[in-house]
Amino acid sequence: MTAVREVSLAVNAAHRFIYLVPESEEEAATLGVTASRPRYFAFRAAALGAVPWQVVLATFYGFSPRSVRQMAGVWDVAPPERWQAARFAAAGRAMRRVGVPLTAEQIAAARSLIDPVVAAADHAGKPLAAANASVALPADPLVALWQQITVLREWRGDAHLVVLADNRLGPCDCNVLQTATGRLPLGLVRTTRQWSDEEWAGATARLVARGWLNADGTVTEAGAAARERIEVETDEHCAALWTPIGAEGARRLASLIAPIDQAFSSAGTYRQLR
Repeated sequence: MTAVREVSLAVNAAHRFIYLVPESEEEAATLGVTASRPRYFAFRAAALGAVPWQVVLATFYGFSPRSVRQMAGVWDVAPPERWQAARFAAAGRAMRRVGVPLTAEQIAAARSLIDPVVAAADHAGKPLAAANASVALPADPLVALWQQITVLREWRGDAHLVVLADNRLGPCDCNVLQTATGRLPLGLVRTTRQWSDEEWAGATARLVARGWLNADGTVTEAGAAARERIEVETDEHCAALWTPIGAEGARRLASLIAPIDQAFSSAGTYRQLR
């Protein structure tokens, strides 16, 4: 389980820059979209195809309907295939701008580990992972590695949603608990997920009733333990995913892809997350 957590954190860290780099904004602008919310949902949902916003809402879980609804019409501006190509272009440009220091040999070594995991993954109940696995890999080796990373990032995300639902932690509730435990900045979550004050207060009240939050919204010991238990259950759900390469291979992969996150961290990409 320790190796599963380590590689999962490394995968998420290597994937996340795409949502914060200026290259994403620039590539979306070439398609005619400048607003941040439609851009985010179009890029991340492009692998699903031209589905309505309601399907995206179902797979993204923690976002409010009013937030996801803002993507309506993006497939009329440009089809999903063009959004996917623009996302790849943004990823490649951004990784080269910050100087991700992976050599051809290191990329090949990472692919020798990650490809068997992606190929053997069971995508039942994993819609975003399955969609991303169906996308043809780009010719750029570094971007192709990032796309394989994306498949596994979304696989764990899909699994996490199953665990959240099993723990009766609804879409707004999970955001309230996430911010109370300090895992994400409150301002960022309120801005991007767009739950109303009334909805946020209702979720807070439900968590207070469960003993997971104090009346002032701070997390209780029970709430912190519950949030960690949810992560452990997600790790357990993901354990079989890493069987093809085992704990040693998982740790080796984590080490190989770590320079991606390190390069973006050094470039100041994640200042807004602090």
